[in-house]
Amino acid sequence: LGAALGVAVYCKCRKINLFAVADLVSLGFLIGQSMGRWGNFFNREAFGSETMGFLRMGLYNSATGLVEYHHPTFLYESLWNLAGFVMLHFASKKRRYNGQIALLYVAWYGLGRTWIEGLRTDSLYIPGTGLRVSQVLAAVSCVAAVGVLLYRAYRLGRAKKENG
Repeated sequence: LGAALGVAVYCKCRKINLFAVADLVSLGFLIGQSMGRWGNFFNREAFGSETMGFLRMGLYNSATGLVEYHHPTFLYESLWNLAGFVMLHFASKKRRYNGQIALLYVAWYGLGRTWIEGLRTDSLYIPGTGLRVSQVLAAVSCVAAVGVLLYRAYRLGRAKKENG
């Protein structure tokens, strides 16, 4: 939040369009998040529930002396973010307004995070609800971003008809 506030103040002082900057950094966020998730692998953390699926990851449990197989959620999120980077790279070539790529980033990341967080075992829950904090935040972010994207598409389409 501090970095976002700092960038917003910088853009305001320098008279730079904040939404254009957000479009620019969104691609970097996805690459950084894609690479950063591998830290979870090396730290043996943030893995998913037990599975015998094709992409399972074996982890040695020192308490039981057995190897347990889990969803490699770090891998899922890394690949999801890499796919998002490719998609946003091509979408950026057809950007129609400042902020569009940033909104696509929030929608894409939120959608993936909503799905992947549901597989994890180390989530923080909202007390008394059984809902995961990260999953709810990701879903709300995704829905809000899609809503703004649809609204902007509607407004652009309407303006195009009026200008004819």
